[in-house]
Amino acid sequence: MNHSEIVNFIWGVANLIRDTFKRGKYQDVILPLTVLRRLDCVLGPTKEDVLQRQAELRGRGLEDLHSQLCLASGFAFYNSSRYDFSLLLADAPNVAANLRNYIAGFSQNMREVLERFDFDNTISKLDEAGLLFQVLERFGNVDLHPDHIDNATMGTIFEELIRRFNEALNENPGEHFTPRDVVHLMVGLMLAGDEDRIGGSGVVRTVYDPCCGSGGMLTIAKERINVGHLDNGNLLTGPVNQNAEIHLFGQEVNPETWAVSKSDLYMKDPTGRDADSIVFGTTLSNDRHAARTFDYLIANPPYGKDWKRDESSVRAEHSRGAAGRFGPGLPRISDGQLLFLLHMLAKAKDPEEGGSRIAIIMNGSPLFTGDAASGESEIRRYVFENDLLEALIALPEQLFYNTGIATYVWLLTNRKTPERKGKVQLIDASEFWTPMPRSLGDKRRQVPPEKVRDILQILDACRDGEIRRFAKDSGREDTVVSRIFPTVHFGFRKITVERPLRLNFQATPERIARLENERGFQALAKSRKQGYAANQEEDRGRRLQESLRKMLNALPETVVKDRKDFEEILDDALKRAEIKLSAPVRKAVLNALAERDETAAICTDKEGKPEPDPELRDTERVPLALDVNTFFKREVKPHVPDAWIDDSKRDAKDGEVGIVGYEINFNRYFYRYSPPRPLEDIEANIQGIEADIIRMLREVTASASA
Repeated sequence: MNHSEIVNFIWGVANLIRDTFKRGKYQDVILPLTVLRRLDCVLGPTKEDVLQRQAELRGRGLEDLHSQLCLASGFAFYNSSRYDFSLLLADAPNVAANLRNYIAGFSQNMREVLERFDFDNTISKLDEAGLLFQVLERFGNVDLHPDHIDNATMGTIFEELIRRFNEALNENPGEHFTPRDVVHLMVGLMLAGDEDRIGGSGVVRTVYDPCCGSGGMLTIAKERINVGHLDNGNLLTGPVNQNAEIHLFGQEVNPETWAVSKSDLYMKDPTGRDADSIVFGTTLSNDRHAARTFDYLIANPPYGKDWKRDESSVRAEHSRGAAGRFGPGLPRISDGQLLFLLHMLAKAKDPEEGGSRIAIIMNGSPLFTGDAASGESEIRRYVFENDLLEALIALPEQLFYNTGIATYVWLLTNRKTPERKGKVQLIDASEFWTPMPRSLGDKRRQVPPEKVRDILQILDACRDGEIRRFAKDSGREDTVVSRIFPTVHFGFRKITVERPLRLNFQATPERIARLENERGFQALAKSRKQGYAANQEEDRGRRLQESLRKMLNALPETVVKDRKDFEEILDDALKRAEIKLSAPVRKAVLNALAERDETAAICTDKEGKPEPDPELRDTERVPLALDVNTFFKREVKPHVPDAWIDDSKRDAKDGEVGIVGYEINFNRYFYRYSPPRPLEDIEANIQGIEADIIRMLREVTASASA
């Protein structure tokens, strides 16, 4: 059976358990038993050797048998129970107890992995339903030995099963793994240009994934270096260095996928070194590789997933500034993708130690979400101002299993080549796809190896305006797929543009009536005191309100277009009426009687400076490469001559006028104008539709008459 047939065969267990387990709980049965069956097949050839060696060592009175039994099994783990799947099925009445005995017979390191499945409760539930033997029998009929199913194919089987579980749970597609075609592209991008660094003798390199899921990215990265690019068992390109020593490191928060990843690596690497470096826990609040940095880092963090569970730890680390991982800024609580980006940058080796390369895939939100000075913008600012982004690659839509959203690979490094320093390459690979032979969920497209090679060639060439030809309507069209910009191109200063406040004043009944809605006026008849004192104060306030109404109604209804002139009129009237107003009440009167008037005189403050009109306040984004004042004179002044820049709004870091922000409006750089259809064509189409409608109506009428 090929891997698809095996997945379908294993998934057939669902037909047995559907009345006992909800659809979202199928994985509680299928995933641990798939792992157990794989372990059983892997350990099968050395099973008797382990049992004999155990009996021999115990006969000598030895207790610590782990290392010797690992040698006997040929792996960094073993099973010392006398049972295997065939013996479990040979004793149907005691299958539950024997299965527990079999699981208890694994070495401590593998038992810790299996415990993450919480499988003991599942055994009880299957046994109570009378299904345990049937389910084990089905798994016993599939041969998962490495001679029949190699490690790469087994990884694909695990991932296909997880994909189906995600569909059942309607989970985020970035939660567990990335499609293999996307992983191959990301690995190629991450290793691009490093052939000489990885080649040679005595090379030791580390690869790290902070949200490693089922471990696909790590294993493919190691495979690419030591074996080459494998596609369905076919070797497409040779190894970078088959003798290089590649150490894998990862962390995963989901217990089931962590168990899959760790058990898979135990079976792939007899030393158990890589598996021991896959740790459990949430990376953002509990970095379990805190003391390490890495040569290569790769990740697919969850899209649009909040970081509430990690909030207190993340904010505490942010407050440490440069001493923590999250010093540059914090994104909004609803999306933690950029936190993983900062974490990976913090785990990169210093350039003096050789530096690092990072590939992380995210959705479009981190490109532009957040205004200047927001957490997201400050994180982008850190990336650009430290010249860390080498390239940004837009991928085709419909690549992922549970979503068709657009995604982007951020390729970062702290050791850019001289020709790339101070520059960023944008690659539009959105058309580099072929249709899937058969859709898998929302995945209808794939990036085949030849398209991957083309994308890597575009990256390597590093040319602005690189062109590829794609199918367009009935023909083919030349399309720009590569643009190169200086890092400063993505930055801007957000300046605040003010215009003067211009008001006219008039004591009409309509405007006087608006005074009733002003808080300052309403407060006159309210008191914070209690009892008699409150009543007295409120009475005085109501009398003052009435006096003020009479005084205002006695004013002439002339429109006054200068606030100073009106204030003089108001002060005279107040003096004659022997009314004294507090500042809040005076402000309430002016607000009620005022209306905006472009022909009125400018309102000024005590120093004679124009007062800004909040309703006319606007902002402008000035490209970082331009001088703020030059931009203002050229772009703003000709249209609003009375405007000025609020120079109190300054950037917190450089102290200059205008708040610095960064964003990447990717689509703008690759926009292709499509002219509208000619009116004649549209009219002809409409006439054709009308003719079809008339014809169908005649047919209906004719059939009704008959």
